[in-house]
Amino acid sequence: MAIANHSVNDLKLIIITGGVLSGIGKGVLGASIGALLKENFKIVPIKCDGYLNADPGTMNPIEHGEVFVLDDGGEVDMDFGHYERFMGVNAKKNWNLTMGKIYKTILDDERSGKYLGKTVQLIPHATDEIKKQLFKVLLQEKAEIGLIEVGGTVGDIENELFIEAIRQMRREIKDNRIMFVHLTYIPYIFGSNEYKSKPTQNSVKLLNQKGIYPDMLVCRSDSKLDKGFREKIALHCGLLEEKVVSIIDLDDINQLPYFLEEQGVSKIIKNKFNLSKITHLKKKKKSAHKKDSQLKIVIAGKYVGLEDSYASIREALKHAAHRLGVGLEINLINTSDIKMTDLKEFLKKTSGVIIPGGFGVRGIEGKIEVIHFIRENKIPFLGICLGMQLAVIEFARNVSGLTKANSTETKKKDLEYPVVDLLPEQKKVKDKGATMRLGGQDVLLQANTLIRKIYAKKVIRERFRHRYEVNNAFTKILEGNGLIFSGSTLDGEIKQVIELKDHPFFIGCQFHPELLSRIDQPVPLFLAFLEASLKSREN
Repeated sequence: MAIANHSVNDLKLIIITGGVLSGIGKGVLGASIGALLKENFKIVPIKCDGYLNADPGTMNPIEHGEVFVLDDGGEVDMDFGHYERFMGVNAKKNWNLTMGKIYKTILDDERSGKYLGKTVQLIPHATDEIKKQLFKVLLQEKAEIGLIEVGGTVGDIENELFIEAIRQMRREIKDNRIMFVHLTYIPYIFGSNEYKSKPTQNSVKLLNQKGIYPDMLVCRSDSKLDKGFREKIALHCGLLEEKVVSIIDLDDINQLPYFLEEQGVSKIIKNKFNLSKITHLKKKKKSAHKKDSQLKIVIAGKYVGLEDSYASIREALKHAAHRLGVGLEINLINTSDIKMTDLKEFLKKTSGVIIPGGFGVRGIEGKIEVIHFIRENKIPFLGICLGMQLAVIEFARNVSGLTKANSTETKKKDLEYPVVDLLPEQKKVKDKGATMRLGGQDVLLQANTLIRKIYAKKVIRERFRHRYEVNNAFTKILEGNGLIFSGSTLDGEIKQVIELKDHPFFIGCQFHPELLSRIDQPVPLFLAFLEASLKSREN
């Protein structure tokens, strides 16, 4: 297989698998490895997910974590947020390969007659399709190193075909061009006051039974494992001790690439692939904290049962705080089941509030109450997607006299003031998957507004994921009462930014600025929000 003179023989592959338990950080590990290599090689990350959804777009964030939206409109696994932030790449939707996509392709091909005369089976047809799509992406992108993460845990029935496919890939790629990295968890038993290696040993043996032998074993634990413990693991898992890497829980995941560098991971990769050079990472100096500058930021949402539900917002806040040199405390508040009297007392002690995106009725009135309180009490506010829509509803109700204002998403029938309504192109849409207004869109910023001052540009490009918009039938009455529509589509039809003048910071945006944040390039809107929060707290 070759595309534009780029063939399989030009590729190097790093395959990342996980064992013992899920959610131990394969995506962050993969992104960190990518950060070690990005200065010298073109790295393309691919995430393989075993679920049968075509993509995570219809999944509840509490169940699976946030949906990360790409510029090309792809709704992909949240790990792509780590890849983009750590590696500085703009990922594409076909870089997220789900078993749902594989099965759909095979069934479509079967119906069209591609397999005439054959019995279609998981092996070789499903595994061949997996390899075909993996190689197609890597060759089209002219990747020098493909970084392939297999979701889930070794032994899960959902990822069996991905595991088998990558086993077969070793037959097609020379041994010095493919590297298997296995991430495991080392539990600490408090009763005996010792770490236990047996779960990791069993995980590696299970991987061996499937025909895969790790070139590097990464062990996550509460504290760094000593040389003797690593030698024990190496002995039982068939590795040299220097290829057993110990990583610990870090306060800031952005430090993981530097931690891996200190553990010699660059050297292990360099030796495996016989690379001539890898540029070593140098830690960037963190700005000194301003005196007594601990900011307390509240994210008031409803998917608070899983912190990963708002992963990109949390990271964007950390990036901005790092740039400003301020301390940061992030609190998640569930607007579905908290008493407003208690919440208002808590909000008085916060530096700023973010109302994030979301769907459905649950928690909506609580969010509107929060917006009402912070608008009147001059607490810095950033509303994102649904957060902007609810800010419009709150303003319509409590300032513009439209007391029964609401969104048609929340109240479907007999709504007197539908100040937020379904996008016209969405009214004929029946399917739920991949049908929203998605991906990168241009935003026109009005002159003499705060948002224009923040970005210092007339047009910016941001990422969107929504079905509802501000109803233009009500914009004049809202503007007449002081609401500023400071950003829109280029034709002015879809209102995409709102703000207030007589407030320390009150901005709502229909787009998701958090998706573009990088550790070395914080989002201007988050920087401005934290600066206003800091100033407001000091005052």
